[in-house]
Order: sequence, then C-alpha cells, then structure tokens
Amino acid sequence: MSNDEFSTTALGGVVVIDFTQVYLGPSATQMLADYGADVIKIERPVQGDLSRNAFPDQDGQDNPVFYSINRNKRSVAIDTRTANGKQIIHDLVRHADVVVSNFRAGVMERMGLGYDDLILIKPDLIWASGTGFGETGPYAHKGGQDVIAQAYTGVMWRRGDESAPLSIYPTTLCDYTTGMHLCQAILLALLARERTGRGQKVQVNMYDSMLHMQMQEAATQLNRDAEINWAAMPLTGVFPTEDGAVCMVGAFKENPLADICVALELGEDLSQRSGFDTPAGQVTNRAALQAIFRERFATGTTDYWLRRLEKQDILCAPVLSLKEALDDPQTKANRMLVNMPGPRGGVVRVLDSPIRMSATPNHVRRTAPRLGEHNAEVLRELGYSADQVAALLADGVIR
Repeated sequence: MSNDEFSTTALGGVVVIDFTQVYLGPSATQMLADYGADVIKIERPVQGDLSRNAFPDQDGQDNPVFYSINRNKRSVAIDTRTANGKQIIHDLVRHADVVVSNFRAGVMERMGLGYDDLILIKPDLIWASGTGFGETGPYAHKGGQDVIAQAYTGVMWRRGDESAPLSIYPTTLCDYTTGMHLCQAILLALLARERTGRGQKVQVNMYDSMLHMQMQEAATQLNRDAEINWAAMPLTGVFPTEDGAVCMVGAFKENPLADICVALELGEDLSQRSGFDTPAGQVTNRAALQAIFRERFATGTTDYWLRRLEKQDILCAPVLSLKEALDDPQTKANRMLVNMPGPRGGVVRVLDSPIRMSATPNHVRRTAPRLGEHNAEVLRELGYSADQVAALLADGVIR
C-alpha cells in the first residue's frame, strides 16, 4: 500500500489473517479490506475456498461468486496439517492484528489455532469467529448455513399470508447479516485494543444474528404474547398491474386508507365503511380490503398507479428484478457498481461497498486473488528466502 493510500484508509496497517470461506466470513473480511486492512486469505491447496467451486462457471475457481466478496485480499494456499504449514501460520500470526474464521465451533481449536493457542504467540491478538449456533448448546455441533438458520429462528415461518407455502428467502440474508455483525465485532475489538492495549476473543453466530434481526417482533411476542408481521399489514402489499406490480405501504399517516382510496380512484372513502373504519377492523377484514386493491391495481399500468400514489404521499415502488435494479438510475447515482480487473484478465463488474466516508473512503486496490497467488510474496515479507519458498513448494506445503 502506498503512503497516500495508507493515509487515506480507515484500516491501513491492520493485518488480518483470514481463514473464512463461502459468504459469512468473506463478506466481513472484504469490508475490512475495502477500507485498507491487509487481509491475507488462507486457503486449502487445490480446492481453496468452497465458494471457488460452488457453481459451475466458465472461469472455474475465479468465478463471480468468489470474486464478488474477495477483492483487496491476498491468497496463500497452505497445507496447515504439516509442521511447516503450521509454522507459516504462526509466523503470520506474530505480525497480525486479527485472526478470523467461520468454521464450525471447535474446528480452529482442533487445528491448534484456537484463541488460547494463538495468544501465546501474539498476546494482544483479536481472535474472531462466526459460527452457525455458537460454542455451546444443543446445536453447537451443527454446521451453520443460511437456509438452516432461517428455519431455526422463525424467519422462514413468518410470512405475509399464512395460507402461503413455507419457502426459502432467496437471498443469503443470514450469511450477510452475520458477516456484518462479525465485521462490527472486529472493529469494536480494534477500538478497545487502541484504548487498553489488550486483544480479545470475539464471536458471532447466525442463530443469534437472525433472532436479533427480529428485535421488535421478539419483544412483542415475549411481552404481549402477540405477533407483529410487517408483511401482513392491511394497507401494505404487492399488487399486480397491467404491466408489472406495485408495492404499497399504507402507513405513517393519520388516515392512509382515505388517501389510498383517492389515489386508486375508488369513488368511495373506504375508511368510512363499516368494517374498514378502524385499524382493528382493517386488520380483521384485510382479505376483503386487499381484494378491492388488487382488482383496482389490475386496471392500470405500474407508472400510472405510482404517480397517483405519490401524489397522495403514499409510500410505493415498482417491483423490480435484480437486473432492473442494477440498471436503475439510483444505483448509478449512488455509485454502487465498480469495475475491477478480472482474475483472468479483462474487467469484471461488482457491487461497491455501501459505506461512504469522506476522509477515508474505500478503495479497490486489487482484484480477488487466484488460489495461492501470493504465496511467495507473503513468505518473502515474513523473511523466508527464495530457497525456503522453493523447498516449501516442492514439499507441497504451499501450492
């Protein structure tokens, strides 16, 4: 990193040894890397991070799934089962600030890389882990996975219409949320160490993150034995139009139903009709009320109804596909797309960080690494000679 880059990055000088894979961990460490941390990604020889091989792709291991969450990192492919491989990890830890993993609970300990092991090498180390369920409890032994976390924590059960079949949320909601909690935990630990000089062990897990996402719903359930379901509100829903669909949220107004009726040109203020004239009545008669909305929305285009709803200051939006959202003018205005060199040449397009900082912005310093691309570079920085690197390569310790 150049002096200019170092002075304008939030995390310049922070060294992270990254054992993470798939999505939870790599999303956290990419956020750190985007803001200047030197993230050294430890991968298994040959196979590497599981996300390198998650989906068949024309670029093989250097595919969009992998490079979307591994930019600004360096890859070292080490056989950590060997004595020399373990020694390289120990040498890395001596120069590191943070060690991060997202294996099942107990895996790092069995590898001899647990918190108690590594603080003997670096006493002020921050040792961070993200697991599926935590270190204790009846599910601690289970592998963490996004869909499984949805099922265990009530996220999958809760839906707008109880008659709808249970289904999987199609975006990796749990991985990303837990990854951001892992990133927050690391930053908090770095801040605490700046004040106290002490490192610490920090942990997050998918189970807790998904429960925590439902703070309002959980408090209502625990204290009132009642359910809040934002998708089942009577004046909120998704309604097909002649050429698409409109999402409408009738809330944050004194009488949103009256304004909706004006926007939909119903010719009647339904908020004056018996059964719809109180919030409780609207909840009880939601099906009948939404049937009226559906019938009316189907008679016009999406743009027409959006204009009508916005004129009445009703929250609304078109329902876009991801492809449409990526091409939306707001996406461009927010600078959410960034070009970077492809791992195999050319240019690839990915999403940028959503965090904007005026003095220490994020930078795309390097593209996602090829497996083991930085073996020799990192070892030379640790003081290994060319002959030592060659011997480790010949012995299969690095590849």
